[in-house]
Amino acid sequence: MMDIDTAGISELYPASTPELQQIGVPAEMKISATPFRWPNPATIPQRSWLYGRYFLRATVAAIIAPGGIGKTIFEIATALALASGKPFLGKQVWEGPQRVWIWNLEDDATELERQITAAAIHHGISPADCGDRLLVDSAMEGQGLCTATEDDGGFKLLRPVYEAVVAELLNRKIDVLMIDPFVSSHQVDENANAKIDAITKEWARVAKRADCCVVLVHHTRKLAGVKVGAEASRGAKALTDATRSTLVLNRMDNEEAEGFGIVDDEERRRHFSVQDDKHNRTPPEKADWYRLASIWLGNGQDGRGDNIGVVEAWTPPHATDGINIKDLRAVYNAVADGAWRESVQSPDWVGYAIATALNIDGDDAASKARIKHLLKRWTGNLLVRVKRKDDARRERVFIEPGEYPMDGAPPSKVERNHV
Repeated sequence: MMDIDTAGISELYPASTPELQQIGVPAEMKISATPFRWPNPATIPQRSWLYGRYFLRATVAAIIAPGGIGKTIFEIATALALASGKPFLGKQVWEGPQRVWIWNLEDDATELERQITAAAIHHGISPADCGDRLLVDSAMEGQGLCTATEDDGGFKLLRPVYEAVVAELLNRKIDVLMIDPFVSSHQVDENANAKIDAITKEWARVAKRADCCVVLVHHTRKLAGVKVGAEASRGAKALTDATRSTLVLNRMDNEEAEGFGIVDDEERRRHFSVQDDKHNRTPPEKADWYRLASIWLGNGQDGRGDNIGVVEAWTPPHATDGINIKDLRAVYNAVADGAWRESVQSPDWVGYAIATALNIDGDDAASKARIKHLLKRWTGNLLVRVKRKDDARRERVFIEPGEYPMDGAPPSKVERNHV
């Protein structure tokens, strides 16, 4: 029979029954299951969302992003929105202005001042808007944080540190605590699942006890162009497994940029999306889009000074914006009036017919990107692909009219012999 260590167990469990003793369970140990109490549904407390469907009170959230995408300035803008109660990033601050504590473990106080001030200038946030609700500390200024260690003596959670954090959260009545980056808040192998799980769950207890949301900001592993998901966080997967929401940041890729009509690569790189990749407490949402802008602080002479990156909400244009039933019929008729090829390299590319129908420039790079996106949307309903021989008897793919648009709704899929 397996030996059971009962040291100190009498403090946790009442004496066991004779039945348990008969099967070898120590007298000091007894575990009792709790019957479900079946509450009145109307009396169950509503979930206390703080910011959109990103941050939930009494839970841990994570922000996962590759380096250089803008996660810290996104975090700062989010903190300003929370502290001011102003939803300038497009997310509702549900309970009014919140008390936010940014604990940055990488940047010094002066750099944080630059970034916070630039964001406030850009979004029109004054000190009076935030009052005393924004608190900022930096490890570079001596406000370090270490919640766990690992040495010859083994792994150890530094519970006095957690207790001190809880005390300050309660004392200041803080609603959101942001730790940036998580990897600098402990001295443990970040690939050790069991240890990272213990650290993260201890943060969950902090969030529960202080009735706040703890946000852990973390890097991704090297992804080689793959989109960021919750599983892409660097090190142990236990971090995102133990969080209630995991916000992933992804820079706009070429295909997305084409669909939005963005053809300049530098402009494309200014855009990134944010999405909760766990959805375990809220229905899946479409990704929110943000754009990086630059703000001059006015802190230099003769036009010199610092230009600081800031984050602003961005609404993607839709390729079909402004297109009505009249336009759909014009496209249908234009395509029906010629022999149009699918290949964009062809002088008879169908995009030129669409451009004429919509009165846009088919050679303009942004317009061409929009037309390509429209073709993807319309092919199979308004338009169909047909493989046949051209005038030189070479087999080509042509685009022909499909279903004539009878109302404002998109045409249905066309069932006919096409490619």
